[in-house]
Amino acid sequence: MRTNHRTSLSLALILLLTVLTPLGAVAAWSDLEIGDTRRFVATTAPLGSDRAVRTALADRITDQVMSELDSSGFDVGPFQEDARRAVRGLLHDAVLSFTGSEAFENAWRTAVRALHSTVEQALAGGRGNAVTLDLAPVVRQVKAQLVADGVPFADRIPVRDSRIVVLEANGLGVWREVAEGLRAAGIWPAVAAVLLAAVAVLAAPAGRRRRAGTGVGLAVAAGGALLVVVVAVARGTVLQDLPAGGDRVACAAFYDALTGSLRITGWSLLGAGLLLALATWVVGPLTGRRERGRQSRRA
Repeated sequence: MRTNHRTSLSLALILLLTVLTPLGAVAAWSDLEIGDTRRFVATTAPLGSDRAVRTALADRITDQVMSELDSSGFDVGPFQEDARRAVRGLLHDAVLSFTGSEAFENAWRTAVRALHSTVEQALAGGRGNAVTLDLAPVVRQVKAQLVADGVPFADRIPVRDSRIVVLEANGLGVWREVAEGLRAAGIWPAVAAVLLAAVAVLAAPAGRRRRAGTGVGLAVAAGGALLVVVVAVARGTVLQDLPAGGDRVACAAFYDALTGSLRITGWSLLGAGLLLALATWVVGPLTGRRERGRQSRRA
């Protein structure tokens, strides 16, 4: 193959690597992180101890109790507003306190385990819009504990239809279609990216392989940076249609937890790519000078 053709082929493969690198990361994440129930639960279960999430849950449950009381004609006389705020504060504090208990942790794990299949369908299967976390297992435990503790009005806590939005999948748009296509590929795009990097270097003419190696490093770094940007942009599209409040807090927390490995991968690729580019750019000339020095001494 002529030198110019080999150079052009190597350059084309390096440019393709820039795109394949983030796609491979997303495909592996979709298969290994979202597609595995055990890993999904291990990733999202710690959110039960997140202060913002616990507060959002306490707000939602307290709002439902107060709505139930209002619909039943809750009336405590001339100081109704003050009494209402006092009841709300008491309930909210009691629910928030319960979210720090072992019983809540077990109920939370049950809830997020049930959530896995719906998130998987929304992200990878293209089915469904808003993904909601069914709070019934949590609310049931809350109600039982608060009733046992003698908390006023705890018996009025409704267990039915207790949900909070954790993912606005409809806002993902094209991102969901990309995830659906990559899900079937699994880890193979990532494997292909590694092979493509090797072929890009080997395809270059012998005298230009150092530059090809530098190009591969820069392509990997660019792919990592692109992945970080995509995760950030997708986060904005997921949250943009949600009102400020509990749903937005929960959705942001779940999104950040689920995509945490993607962000780490993106920054790791960026750093590794830059190091590879620097190493091939600096080590190559040093090696060449040493070889020329050996040849001159032999002469």
